Amino acid sequence: MSRVRQAAIAAASAAAGAGAALLYTSTAQPRQPEPTLEIIAPDIPGISPLPDIRTKSLPVQAPPPGLAITPFSLPKIDPTGILTYGHPGPVADELKALSFYGAYDRRTRNPLWVAEHITPESMAQVIGTRKDNFREDQSIPKIFRAKVSDYTKCGYDRGHQVPAQDAKWSQKAIDDTFKMSNMCPQVGDGFNRGYWRYLEEFCRNLTATYPSVRIVTGPLYLPRQGDDGKWRVSYEVIGSSKVPGAEEISAREDNNFAPNVAVPTHFFKIIYGEKEPRDEDGNECYTGEVALGAFVLPNGVIDSHKKLADFEVDVAHIERASGLEFVKNLDPKRRTRLCEEVECGVLVKEMNNKMKSKL
Repeated sequence: MSRVRQAAIAAASAAAGAGAALLYTSTAQPRQPEPTLEIIAPDIPGISPLPDIRTKSLPVQAPPPGLAITPFSLPKIDPTGILTYGHPGPVADELKALSFYGAYDRRTRNPLWVAEHITPESMAQVIGTRKDNFREDQSIPKIFRAKVSDYTKCGYDRGHQVPAQDAKWSQKAIDDTFKMSNMCPQVGDGFNRGYWRYLEEFCRNLTATYPSVRIVTGPLYLPRQGDDGKWRVSYEVIGSSKVPGAEEISAREDNNFAPNVAVPTHFFKIIYGEKEPRDEDGNECYTGEVALGAFVLPNGVIDSHKKLADFEVDVAHIERASGLEFVKNLDPKRRTRLCEEVECGVLVKEMNNKMKSKL
């Protein structure tokens, strides 16, 4: 190849390289610095600038003119101040007597519940005699007491909750059972002087099987379903309008009070047959088995052919209806069913002769 030809090729190559270099430098743009965010406050009055999003704290904005902000405070009230005039209640007066223990309901003028304890020894000991000395319970405030006069010509018996027959081991014990706080209005013929008396005799006979028998008795006010399908509680109220002690709460001399002694719709008895009332050292034992029986009877005439088992219920039904608790501390493992251990199907007429001989 001639030198002239080589010189021409070299010149052309140099020109192409220069063009390629120029093309590269013209398409690749230089890196520009990042712009700085600048917040500019507007010139509009009453509008604050946006917060700086690069910081974590936000500026506190002042409230608009004319809007005052005060710290929150509670009003000065004290509902418990009513106690300066006395606690309204409710109050369940404690019933303490030699032969029974329980609680009194001031609203119904009936006991809420009354408990007794009978044993073979207490049934065998006869010292006191029945004197029928019904009287007010002086431990109850006058205005809340049930009075003997409340039962005058009312059509109901003064029904013992703890029977006098169970307290003949002491004259005072039997006299205490005639306090009006141990009474409830009961239908006489066919109930208080009939089936109810049989149930009381049934309880006494249990001392032949169990060395210790505890009985809790009380009234119930149960609902009935009407023709419209709704349930309602309805009961009669008896009593005198003359209320001793009413002047303590009312200055009006012409203030007449409505009767306040409620007539229960039903009665309950819960029986605890304690099989091991004492340990080897003679101390009271609260770990042995207990035969438990619960019964609810209507406050009305009951056919003598009805068996006691027909009125047996689970104690939970009585607790729910009365709002009271009877076996809270009795371990279910210690419980047995009373009517599985003794005969609860005896007819009332089979007991009549025995009862009459003991009256």
